[in-house]
Order: sequence, then C-alpha cells, then structure tokens
Amino acid sequence: MTSGISPAAERTTRFHTPVAANTRLRELVARGARVLPLVVDRPTESGLDSDTPPAYGQVGRTGVALDSIDDMRVLLSGIPLDKVSLSLSVDAVAAPLILLYQLVAEEQGVPAERLRGSVRNDVLKEFITPGGTCLFPPAPSMRLTRDVLRYCRTGLPRWDVVSVCGHQLAEAGADPAQEVAFALTNGIAYVRTAAAAGVFVPRLALCLADGGNQAAVLAKFRAARRIWTRAMVEQFGPDRAGRAVLRRRVPSPWGVAAPRTGRPWPRADDSQEIEAAAVTLMDDIEGLGGAVRAVERRFQSTALSADIRPPGLPRVATPGPEAHAAHRRQTERLAKLRAWRVQSAVDDALIRLERAARVDQNVMVPMRSALAASATVGEICETLRGVWGTYPSLPGGR
Repeated sequence: MTSGISPAAERTTRFHTPVAANTRLRELVARGARVLPLVVDRPTESGLDSDTPPAYGQVGRTGVALDSIDDMRVLLSGIPLDKVSLSLSVDAVAAPLILLYQLVAEEQGVPAERLRGSVRNDVLKEFITPGGTCLFPPAPSMRLTRDVLRYCRTGLPRWDVVSVCGHQLAEAGADPAQEVAFALTNGIAYVRTAAAAGVFVPRLALCLADGGNQAAVLAKFRAARRIWTRAMVEQFGPDRAGRAVLRRRVPSPWGVAAPRTGRPWPRADDSQEIEAAAVTLMDDIEGLGGAVRAVERRFQSTALSADIRPPGLPRVATPGPEAHAAHRRQTERLAKLRAWRVQSAVDDALIRLERAARVDQNVMVPMRSALAASATVGEICETLRGVWGTYPSLPGGR
C-alpha cells in the first residue's frame, strides 16, 4: 500500500534535524500515509559522525542526520511503528540504521515481528556508480550484507533488506543492456550470498529506469524478466528460484537525473536484442568470478564510458548560516550523548564487534549491543573499517 501522499509532499521528509523530520513524518501519518520515506544526510550515509571534520558543511544538507540511538528516538517519537512501513534510502550504512530502528521500536513496546520496512542496501551498485558511498572493500561489504540477511531472517522477518537499483546505473550512463546486465548480476550475487547463509530470498525488488521510449522500456523489462527467471531456475532450481519484483523508476521528486546513455536505444519491438547483449555482458562478469570479483577489477565502472558518466559530487560551497546551525546542533547532541553514556559499556561492546568482524561471526549481534549502549554510527563504522579496511577512491570522482 502506498502512502497516498504526493511526491512533492514526500520530498519534504528531507529535513536537517531529527526533530524537524519527526514533525514531517507525523504530518504524513496524520494524512493517511502508511509508507514513510526517509533519506539520511551524506555523513550518515558515509558512516561518519556529524562532529567529524569531513562532515562539516554536509550535516543535514540532503537528509536527516542520524548519529545515534538518541537521534532515532527523536525521529520516531509518536510514530505508530506497528502501523507504518519505513522506506530507508541507504546502502552501505544500512546495518546500524536497521538496528537503531529495531531498538527504538522495542523501547516503544512494538515487537520485531510487527515491524515492516524496506532498505535499499544495494552495496555493489555503490562501487559502480560515481559518488557511491563505499565504506568497506567489496568482499567485506558482501559479508556485511550476508550478516544483515541472516539476522533479519528471524530478527526482523517482515523487513525487505535488499533491493537492486538498476535505475541508478542508468543515471550513471549505463545503456539498457548494461543496466540489465549489471543489475541482474548484482542481484544474483545477493541471492548467492543469502543462499550461502542459509537464507531463502523469495523475491527481490529490482528497480529499472523508466526513461526513454516506452515501448523500449517494456522491451527492457521483458528481457530482464526472462534472464532473471532463467538464471534463478538454473542456479537454484524451480522450487527455490524466487522471483524478481520489477519496478519502474518514475520521474523522481528528488531531482535525480534522467537516464543518460551514450548509445541509442534498441528497436522498440525487439527485446531479444537487449537480452542478447545483456547475457554477453553477464557471461563476461561470470568469467571474472561473478559480480563481486568484477567490481574488484572495476569491470562495470570502466564499462561506463567517461564521456557519458556524470561528474563526481560537486564540491560543497562555503557553508552558510543554515549549515553552521545544523552542524552545531548535532555536535552538541553528540557531546551530551558521550557525556551521559557509560563509556566502559560502549568500549566493551565495540571490542566485541571488532572480534566478531575478525572471525566468521555475525557482526549484527555485537553491533546491536554497541548501539544500545549509545555507540554512534560513526564509531560502529570506524571499528569495522579498522578490521576490513576501506575502498580506494576511483579516479575523478569518489
């Protein structure tokens, strides 16, 4: 069930502070919304606390800053979490934000089995598109995705924790065949990861771009559906193949660019042309060892020609009074949090998280304990970076 709120109204959930965002979410609920969209700011999305130097000028610019359980409490105050579904637009930092949502819901008396929501969490796409938030190298990123899938199977059974964002590949310059090939190989990698963790994915949300000639769009969707069905049956059998829920990417109220392509669309009446080109690309990726290995070798990002890839994120202009105020508010909130929390409990929980990250243990359990003890999202991510490392920047953008 959709929210029934216009895109322009939903757009205003992008507010600088948890307080302001909470006010807007309450307004949406009062008007009948049951799906609440939420976008976080760039520092949160990048696993940085608002009071760190790289966050200055970015706090609250493109979404709400969520540094800790304290911010999540404010954001969700008065929201009937057993009656709404949260749609969270994040990728690499999905794990701590999902856990913060669960912790606050439990404080409100809402059991995990009644919580509904979805999170984008398409980490492989972040390595392919310019400006992607890559917190860790590809292999540890997929390990974290595995842990999220395993944890949510029982911990948050009604949450959808992976969706494949083909439309963002198109926005980065992928032609229809590349969009289908890269999105589907990413999806296959997630299903394989889930299967290795003993988790069955009955369906996977696959969002493709809805730009260009509409007959050609339909041809692209038909090609994607055929390829996905065939791949799932061949790899997992007809009883456990699952299905892709194909979604169109409608024009965005967030100002996201329309799909950019350096190649002409195929003939509108021939989806087989897209299918053949996509399968060839998918075979090349499989020959490299699958989507993760191909990402490590930058096969997909290199395939998006430099002359059609949009530039990297623009440099932040000199911060104005609003940016100063947002930074000051969050810095003060973090200072109070650190003064009030029991630091020894935070330190112990982060040590357990580090140990779990070094071995084959699910990091979601110690991560939850650390967040409950008021560890910040930045501290969680910094602990994992210390074990897993970071991903080197791509030339000219990330």
